[in-house]
Amino acid sequence: MTAETAPPPSPFAWPAFRAFFVAKLGSTLAQIMMVVVIGWQVYDIARQTMPIREAAFLLGLIGLAQFLPVFLLSLVVGVIADRVDRRVIARAAIGLELLCALALGALAASGSTALWPLFAVAVALGVARAFAAPSLSALAPNLVPPHVLPTAIAWNSIGWQTGAVLGPVVGGFAYDGHPALPFWLAAGLLAASLVALFMIPPVKLSPSSGAKGFAAVKEGLDYVRGNRIVFGALSLDMFAVILAGTNAMLPVYARDILHVGPAELGWLRAAPALGAAAVAFWLTRNPLGSKVGQKMFVNVGLFALATVAFGLSTVLWISIVSLIVLGAADMVSVYVRSSLIQLHTPDSMRGRVSSVSLLFISASNELGEFRAGVMAAAIGPIAATVGGGVLALIVTILWARLFPELRDADRLDVPDNLKS
Repeated sequence: MTAETAPPPSPFAWPAFRAFFVAKLGSTLAQIMMVVVIGWQVYDIARQTMPIREAAFLLGLIGLAQFLPVFLLSLVVGVIADRVDRRVIARAAIGLELLCALALGALAASGSTALWPLFAVAVALGVARAFAAPSLSALAPNLVPPHVLPTAIAWNSIGWQTGAVLGPVVGGFAYDGHPALPFWLAAGLLAASLVALFMIPPVKLSPSSGAKGFAAVKEGLDYVRGNRIVFGALSLDMFAVILAGTNAMLPVYARDILHVGPAELGWLRAAPALGAAAVAFWLTRNPLGSKVGQKMFVNVGLFALATVAFGLSTVLWISIVSLIVLGAADMVSVYVRSSLIQLHTPDSMRGRVSSVSLLFISASNELGEFRAGVMAAAIGPIAATVGGGVLALIVTILWARLFPELRDADRLDVPDNLKS
């Protein structure tokens, strides 16, 4: 094997990254477990008194409840993450998620069927995510050398995708055992994540520009808007997932289209992450090489087509295979986008750029769930899912023409102007 094709060094050679990986895996597993079970609880409770379309609309509102705190807080948190110890911010956010897990466990143990506490906890989880995501994302590049960063990003994605695979499955089976059990498990995982975060040594922050308040927020927004590779990658992902996201509709498909229960819902929710985790692991050993921009666009298009296939399916195994393909294609896009953004952003801006990235990602995920819920209430869940996939494919073709810099991006290398 030549030096050019040899796999890069493992980021696990750095103890700080090992602790970070444990914290990211545990918190992701806990968070997704809670979100999946909350969605099932809301839809199951609502369907006892409401028709399908009205209950599906409530799933959209759950997504909106998680998005609003991110929309209101993430840009400010990005400024904080460039000036305050990122470990401290992450610890506080994980601590809030731990309180949410304990509250949900207590509600489930009491047998409560009220919906408003579930919406309140969804808002609190959104607040925690607004603080955790930018701080953790900005922290990760400080833990390994720049030449190891793309591999660290792939392993970071494996941690997230592993949590996304196991979270729904463990949550679904645990909920079948007892409604409170998934939340007690989540609380234990979040406690372990906190311990891991305390094992990461201090990280020196790069000098900032000196801008404060709204000027600092504007500086981050201006950087993203002015860098067409960063802006194109973020906006493509946002619109594709807003239009083609399937998560909000999974309880509807499980209960009323595929006619299965919470355990099968867990497998449906885990399927995209299963495909993504397999691709992420492959990427740790096989870098994409050249023409990464073209490869990203091809896979975003495949993501849209897999969404259409899932929307049309009424057979469980076909639905699961479609979601696996969807997740595998999305992982290539995530890997290229995350690598380009981190490699094209100076460290002094990473907190703010990560917060802008979170805003785009949250808009795509949670607003996508709201979009799906509203469209399902208006035209039905199948038409909403299939139509969203078709629109996402159109956006992919359009973005390939609007952002030639992104389409023609060749390799995942540190730009010369950012090399130390």
